[in-house]
Amino acid sequence: MSLLWVILGFILLVVGGEFLVRASVALSFKFNISKMVIGMTVVSFATSAPELLVSLQAALSGSPAIAITNVVGSNIANIGLVLGITAMVSVIAVDKSFYKVNWPVMMVFSIVLYYFLKNDNVLSAIEGGILFAGLIVFLIYLIRSAKKDTASDEVDDTLATVSNFKIVLWLLIGAASLYFGSEWLVEGAKAIAVSIGVSEAVIGVSLIAIGTSVPELAASVIAAAKQEKAISLGNLIGSNIFNIASVLGLTAMVKPIPVTEPSILSTDIFWMLGFSAILIPLIFLPKRLQISRLKGFALVVGYGVFMFLVFTGK
Repeated sequence: MSLLWVILGFILLVVGGEFLVRASVALSFKFNISKMVIGMTVVSFATSAPELLVSLQAALSGSPAIAITNVVGSNIANIGLVLGITAMVSVIAVDKSFYKVNWPVMMVFSIVLYYFLKNDNVLSAIEGGILFAGLIVFLIYLIRSAKKDTASDEVDDTLATVSNFKIVLWLLIGAASLYFGSEWLVEGAKAIAVSIGVSEAVIGVSLIAIGTSVPELAASVIAAAKQEKAISLGNLIGSNIFNIASVLGLTAMVKPIPVTEPSILSTDIFWMLGFSAILIPLIFLPKRLQISRLKGFALVVGYGVFMFLVFTGK
């Protein structure tokens, strides 16, 4: 029964996220916000909503380990699983903005998160506010330095003509789906953890993290298989930045998140930092600015090793 709640929770999170993205974009068009800004801010925030609701629900229901490991595990899965499998489907070209802007910013946010957690074993409201403020500064920089046509392919033009009634309906469906989806997922995951005798941190960094990364995996693999457009490594890295700064940042501002599982600081977060750091040698060696199928396979193998160690407790 617990597994059924988890599956239903995942489905509702995917549905809720999709409706929220549509409603947010349509609403943005009503306020005459440019497509570039919509793509960089509105779409990014809306696609982080499922992770945000899961972490918030976990923190409020007394499971802070899930709140943190959901984000840490998602960031590992985005690189090891999503990027790895996508590269195995189609070679990924890397642009210079990745190592000049996106990657350094992701590493800074990751290291700052580690410092905040290690410092006093809690992510406080003030620290959450600092992470979120850092994200806003980063977005302002991106918008000011971007070209006019940036991110236009992320935004669906047909949403500019959607009626107000549809927007409200989509917002209600999205909000309800995200609320119930996050509640069912967290409660089901906690029950599974008890039944198989593992900690909530293990379930958070594995089952929940993979589940919240599935939409990105599906979208990336389909785009790579069709070869319709270049897969943006920047979008994937952007997702990791948003996970730390908006998901954990906003959650901590609502309710401080204590570190209740030692594995979070002793192993999980180092895997996240390791997967993030390995991207630089990966894109320069041996062939520059390219993630080949072999490199993608190496990432997936690395993710498999991580999952094995998580469940064996080594």
